[in-house]
Amino acid sequence: MLKGIAASAGYAIARVYKLEQPVVTIEKKEGVEPTTEIAKFDAALSKTKADIEAIKAQAEGKLSDEELAVFDAHLMMASDPEFEGQIKSMIENDHVNAEYAADTVAANTVAMFESMDNDYFRERAADVKDVTFRLKCNLLGVLIPNLSLVDEDSIIVAHDLTPSDTAQLNQYAKGFATAIGGRTSHSAIMARSLEVPAVVGCAGVMEACQHGDLMILDAVNGEVIVNPDEATIKEYEAKAQAYKEEKEALKVLLHAETITVDGHQVELAGNIGTPKDVEGVINNGGEGVGLYRTEFLYMNSQEFPTEDEQFEAYKTVLEGMNGKKVVVRTLDIGGDKKLSYFTFPEEMNPFLGYRAIRLCLDRKDIFRTQLRALIRASKYGKLCIMFPMIATLDEFREAKGVFEEEKAKLIAEGVEVSDSIEVGMMVEIPAAAVNADNFAKEADFFSIGTNDLVQYSMAADRMSEKVSYLYQPLNPSLLRLIKMTIDGAHKNGRWVGMCGEMAGDAMAAPVLLGLGLDEFSMSATSILPARKMINSLKKSEMEEMANKALTLATSSEVTQLIKDTLNK
Repeated sequence: MLKGIAASAGYAIARVYKLEQPVVTIEKKEGVEPTTEIAKFDAALSKTKADIEAIKAQAEGKLSDEELAVFDAHLMMASDPEFEGQIKSMIENDHVNAEYAADTVAANTVAMFESMDNDYFRERAADVKDVTFRLKCNLLGVLIPNLSLVDEDSIIVAHDLTPSDTAQLNQYAKGFATAIGGRTSHSAIMARSLEVPAVVGCAGVMEACQHGDLMILDAVNGEVIVNPDEATIKEYEAKAQAYKEEKEALKVLLHAETITVDGHQVELAGNIGTPKDVEGVINNGGEGVGLYRTEFLYMNSQEFPTEDEQFEAYKTVLEGMNGKKVVVRTLDIGGDKKLSYFTFPEEMNPFLGYRAIRLCLDRKDIFRTQLRALIRASKYGKLCIMFPMIATLDEFREAKGVFEEEKAKLIAEGVEVSDSIEVGMMVEIPAAAVNADNFAKEADFFSIGTNDLVQYSMAADRMSEKVSYLYQPLNPSLLRLIKMTIDGAHKNGRWVGMCGEMAGDAMAAPVLLGLGLDEFSMSATSILPARKMINSLKKSEMEEMANKALTLATSSEVTQLIKDTLNK
């Protein structure tokens, strides 16, 4: 048995399909005819672009626009005239073979990206490797494994799965296990969208199995069992059947309220990235949208989207939710999210730099366009607008002032707008949590963004494997910040939601309920399991547990307290 991280819940029992990428050996050939090599390169580059287009087309309908955007980035890279020009120049000037030139330029590009201080550009090195590996294979006529051709029930085992690999998974892929990765990696996010069981960060899994071995994938407890005996197979077949029946039984909660045994009601909402994601929230019993990430409107465009384009998107979401609350986050760009048509300043640490509300307050022309589109759409539903990355009350006042100005202008123009738009803010900076009681006098609501709140509080990048042990949402220091935020809001009659990964975590839900959280916003597929759990709890008991958790010293102590309380 091997241990890993349960990234997408479920069970699978099937034969191993071991995904091993071909070994590409590049030899330098000198004195070749440039014209021939350039023609070979052009053909390989065209095939590489066509391959990426085909993978993207295959993934459409299975993945969200947010997840499909990675293939647009790969196409942009494959179409980069500078990259193409450097390879052709090397072929012409040095009279070397196309694959050697491509390998050399690719290696130099990867090294350049990896040496940069900017996290975003360092991460792009992986995309360069993905695209140029495909290009080199096409130059050499080497076949790249295609997971869409798997034709029998299988568990995919790999060192890692690229976005291209994950997009090719078909109905025969019953789950996957990877040696590296975490809950927020590309493959994990896509697995949850596809509802495919996945265990990631499972060190040694590639060495532990062979192609065709029988494997049990326990993506509930994060375990992998290779070549199990008959008794173990029967045990897990029973677990898988019970899990399937439990999932089916959850459907009776589709239209139920989320209410504790002792009568305390909370709201379960869904996180979305595009208007198309609304259907998933509705189909999974969502009581609203707790986070609409509007940045994907910008990232999937070749220029800043117009007011009318944005208006149509916001109107679609509000109408689709049929009067249920929709919390829209204003443009949260920067850090690891860039735009091809906008140049960000070079910064030592872009996550702590020019991004989100800081960019919007500096470029009010961009901000005003978005706010006008939102205000115009407000009459089609129950709209809440929240500003990301707020650190000071002055920032919030300035942002809300721009909102009030644009609302007044639209009313003066005779545009019909809602008179009940709520204007709130993300709490993801520790300074905002500590000062929550003052913010709550002026903000209509808070939404706690735990992904950033955890990494800012612990000074640890959650995407860094070396410091991943510091991603501790149940650390007492984090719970105290959350408690400060909730108490500050409730003292002023405001509601508090949470839209980070923690909101959909079954271990965290009981303590968050006890701390007084009003709204839990999560991926759509997590809503019904969360409703079942909360409906089985007593608010009074969870309050007692949460108060005790605040007095503990470590994350592991809190985890044990929650387990002990739930197992009483």
